[in-house]
Amino acid sequence: MSSWRLSALADRHRALGSDLGDWNGMGMAWTYNSDMADSHEAIRTKAGLMDVSGLKKLHIVGPYAEALLNHATTRNISKLYPGKSVYASILNDDGKFIDDCVIYRNGPNAFMVVHGSGKGHEILTMGSIGRNVAILFDDDMHDLSLQGPLAVDYLAKHVPGIRDLPYFHHMHTTLFGSPVTISRTGYTGERGYEIFCKAADAGKIWDTILEEGKPMGIIPCAFTALDWLRVESYLLFYPYDNSDMYPMEGQPIGDTLWELGLDFTVSPGKTDFRGATEHYRAKGKERFKIFGIELDSKEAALGGDALYDGDKKVGFVTCGMYSRLVDRSMAIARLDPEYAVAGRKLTLKGAQLTCAATTHTLPFDDPDKTKRTAKG
Repeated sequence: MSSWRLSALADRHRALGSDLGDWNGMGMAWTYNSDMADSHEAIRTKAGLMDVSGLKKLHIVGPYAEALLNHATTRNISKLYPGKSVYASILNDDGKFIDDCVIYRNGPNAFMVVHGSGKGHEILTMGSIGRNVAILFDDDMHDLSLQGPLAVDYLAKHVPGIRDLPYFHHMHTTLFGSPVTISRTGYTGERGYEIFCKAADAGKIWDTILEEGKPMGIIPCAFTALDWLRVESYLLFYPYDNSDMYPMEGQPIGDTLWELGLDFTVSPGKTDFRGATEHYRAKGKERFKIFGIELDSKEAALGGDALYDGDKKVGFVTCGMYSRLVDRSMAIARLDPEYAVAGRKLTLKGAQLTCAATTHTLPFDDPDKTKRTAKG
């Protein structure tokens, strides 16, 4: 591993059995010496605590900050008010998806952008050159994600007003005497919270939540649990669901928002963002569609496993999982557009599994998103 970013929780992850595989330059706890199904079940039924500090955090400050984000992302940033956040896409000049992010507004000219392994940092930095704006890559800030139906019950013991914090809103407060920003966001499809803290405070916050939360069933969960949860909740992971990972024969790398089902991230009427002309030109020209697949099996499909209609290959799996909680094998797939309708009977022919498959709408779990948006 050649990680250049240091995790304040590395020793705690090693003690739980992790080898700390690299992601975004930071050693991440991809697995522990516990059953991943236990982590999945805890987050769906109780709560789990994950370290997602490998996400990149940028502070963007200055009079040009709003204009920079308006041009670089698909959202209308002027509609954000302090304490509000939004999920956004970032495109290249060809209108192809190259990153996603959550944008947090902290003040009139102050924002935080959190993104994964795409090119968001580079795009924002290039757009800031010669402008009245500063970009700070914050590698001290850690991000602890407490996800699951009991997360709010635990935090309510320590954070006044947390029950009233709406979905995609955040608050600056203290937790166990340490300054934190708590955001009602996550990557699980459950009601959950991200706790942004200083590296020096991460250990205390991690230890205290796990110790106090143990009677409630709160357990530490490794990063790979997110793959299981995101399959059920239709949460894409760049580049693992993209042509960057699975190139399309004879075509350049790059996917449109229409193909990925992320066109909702473009604010209504917005036409002045990077790649906008090509984005709108691509509507109706989808080469594939992201769609769900339910398998007649108690095993999970693997990324790259092929889907057939008779002898015709019509798509492939990008991420699969089997849930013992609901006894279903499910997957996110890239399908020929004509097959992206519910109820089509197909056959999965994979590296380790061959079985019947049926197309299914996404998300599998909580399609009306009532859990993640719940009030009170």
